[in-house]
Amino acid sequence: MKLPMSWLSDYTDITGVSPKEYADKITMSGSKVEGVENLGADIDKVVVGKVVSCEMHPDSDHLHVCMVDVGGGEPIQIVCGAPNVAAGQNVPVALNGALLPGGIKIKKGKLRGVLSNGMICSHDELGIEPSRLGYEPEYGILVLPEDAEIGSDVKELYGLNENVVEFEITSNRPDCFSIIGLARETAATFKKPFHIPEVKINEAGGDINDMIAVEILDKDKCKRYNARVVKNVKIEPSPKWMRERLEACGVRAINNIVDITNYVLLEYGQPMHAFDIRDIAGGKITIRRAEDGEEIKTLDGQDRRLINDDLVIADENGAIAIAGVMGGFNSEIKPDTTTVVFESAMFEASSVRLTAQRVGLRTEASSRYEKGLDYHNTVPAIERACQLVEMLGCGENVSGMIDAMGNVEGETTIVFRPDKINAFLGTDIPTDEMVRILTALEVKVDMDNMMLTPPSFRPDLQAEADIAEEIARFYGYDVIPTSLLRGETTVGAKTPEQLTADALNSVLTSQGMYEIYTYTFQSPSMLDKLNIPADSQLRNQVKIANPLGEDTSVMRTTMAGSMLEVLARNYNYRNKSAKFFELGKTYRPNGAGELPDEPQTLMLGMYGGVDFYDIKGVCEEIFEKLHIKNAEFEAVSDDPIYHPGRTARIMIGGKTAGIIGEVHPAVLRNFDIGTRAYIGELDFETLFNAADHNIKYTPLTKFPAVTRDFSILTDKATPVAEIEKVMKKAGGKLLTHLELSDVYTGEQIPEGKKSVMYKAEFKAPDRSLTGEEADSLHAKIVKALGEKLGAELR
Repeated sequence: MKLPMSWLSDYTDITGVSPKEYADKITMSGSKVEGVENLGADIDKVVVGKVVSCEMHPDSDHLHVCMVDVGGGEPIQIVCGAPNVAAGQNVPVALNGALLPGGIKIKKGKLRGVLSNGMICSHDELGIEPSRLGYEPEYGILVLPEDAEIGSDVKELYGLNENVVEFEITSNRPDCFSIIGLARETAATFKKPFHIPEVKINEAGGDINDMIAVEILDKDKCKRYNARVVKNVKIEPSPKWMRERLEACGVRAINNIVDITNYVLLEYGQPMHAFDIRDIAGGKITIRRAEDGEEIKTLDGQDRRLINDDLVIADENGAIAIAGVMGGFNSEIKPDTTTVVFESAMFEASSVRLTAQRVGLRTEASSRYEKGLDYHNTVPAIERACQLVEMLGCGENVSGMIDAMGNVEGETTIVFRPDKINAFLGTDIPTDEMVRILTALEVKVDMDNMMLTPPSFRPDLQAEADIAEEIARFYGYDVIPTSLLRGETTVGAKTPEQLTADALNSVLTSQGMYEIYTYTFQSPSMLDKLNIPADSQLRNQVKIANPLGEDTSVMRTTMAGSMLEVLARNYNYRNKSAKFFELGKTYRPNGAGELPDEPQTLMLGMYGGVDFYDIKGVCEEIFEKLHIKNAEFEAVSDDPIYHPGRTARIMIGGKTAGIIGEVHPAVLRNFDIGTRAYIGELDFETLFNAADHNIKYTPLTKFPAVTRDFSILTDKATPVAEIEKVMKKAGGKLLTHLELSDVYTGEQIPEGKKSVMYKAEFKAPDRSLTGEEADSLHAKIVKALGEKLGAELR
């Protein structure tokens, strides 16, 4: 945003402040200055001269010898080659030693033997754009106005002595994308009065409602739409002062009506547009969504194809402007335009931003709309435009204004606690000073209720911390005393859950397994590859609202597919064996409007030289590491992912903790895995709750152990785990170790039976067990086996 410093005088007085001082102070109050430029810095010693006489050069057919009055003495002689130079003209004269744009220095010298004491300049040589002149100059020297003061600096004549400050405006400060917004910041910074000149207009009769109508069909995307009509319009160049201000801000002057809309855009920060009323078919403006495929030719002459999300200004024949971006080619202001409709509207920021990005247009208007404007600003802006019409004498304002409202939000209120603000800033700013600063920023202060109401043009003021920042920056960061940081340190430590996860990582890596990380989103077809039934709860998945593609459109309900994809990839890389684990999350929907459950899961996977007992052994190592003593394995035959005869469910304290087993051959084929693979899925929360986190170590007993052997005949179908369960319960605390020695079926063993041999160790912590006590425990265990399992000693 460029700010000509002379324009500030319309709203506040900073007389005597140098550009450098201004830039330093306004930067300290929070407005970042990119640089300060003097528009005529590269022009020096160029003055207004009057050609007293003009004669042909005695030794040239195209050079002229001119006597030029530059004020304050005798005329000087200058040789000029321009075809349009003539006596009586006022011209720009570069004196001896003058500096021109591009670093050109002028020195006196002879041209074909005739002395020349300077140079008469063209507009190109002075770097002056035709738009600043208000007309296209003829080829040759620049002819200055007849009333130009002889001897005066040419820079003064064309406003080139202007100092322009360029700001970098952050996206949260749309109010500062205007001269008025920057003037308000300036007044608060320098503690000067700030005022916006009163806007008054005269209406020439007629009724706007007889000439134009407005209807808003999308009130969420269009918050407000104001329209005024100007009749008896005369299209001509803008006056010198307006052209100079526009050019200083980097905006090219075009004609009076278009320049007025650009002037108001810069001054008020409110984009405006002017339509030729002849091009509004049916005399009605409709603000609506575009139809899919609807086309419009914009002011730049390009055809743009629109979609239904784009907002347009339309008449009965179609779109005549892309709302907030650019007007249409068919309704632009023409040299013969006589009646103009001024538009001043507030469009929804995200709608303008997305449309501008999609159609590849970013204009001065769209760059402001997409920051979020103030709907209260539309009326003052359009009134200012009508006032400028009167000032320039280029039309008459028709009576009345159309004010169509969309859906707008109410005011924001913030609690005002001076003590809290001082504590937050580490300052001791008086409440009166806080009130002065806030009042200068047009924040309403209710001291009775201690409430603040930010102005509508400050959408960034949402919380008490924002108010504290405003007070700090205008009180002065440089006067706030420095202080040491205060606060209490905390002892960094991992949570019990994190420590348990570390323990799992340690035991699994010690088993030769590699940790992996996989995506938590996947394709819905993953469950088909896992042969999950259509009525399974695993089919109830969380769907991603804006997925990258079909393959990443849902959140996983099981990690089995993720692990099998990794195993398949390694198998196809010709890796002979692989062992992996992952501690990740699955996602289960939790009802409409509720966040899903995200249980943490430990996933195991392996293939190559392993069998069921390898993955079971990994689980047993986990249980030992976490001191889980009541884990059991139960056979499972109904899970579609696993082999029906080589799968076990893990039970801990009567709760299901997970499942392990060989992958079903059909599932292996679906994943193109050509060898047996084993996976396991364990619930982390169940493992964590079952783990003993308060381990107490006891010294080794000094009393000897007593051992007994058990050779048990039982049904072939009885699981060994069930036998151990019965033996441990019957042996009680004195049974300190139980080891499986042998399982035998064959000769001398009845049909349907098996022989299982165990070695049991009994030990008491406080005494030596006698043989009788050991025999009693032996008999007790044998009796329990007989009663529970129908087993007997061989």
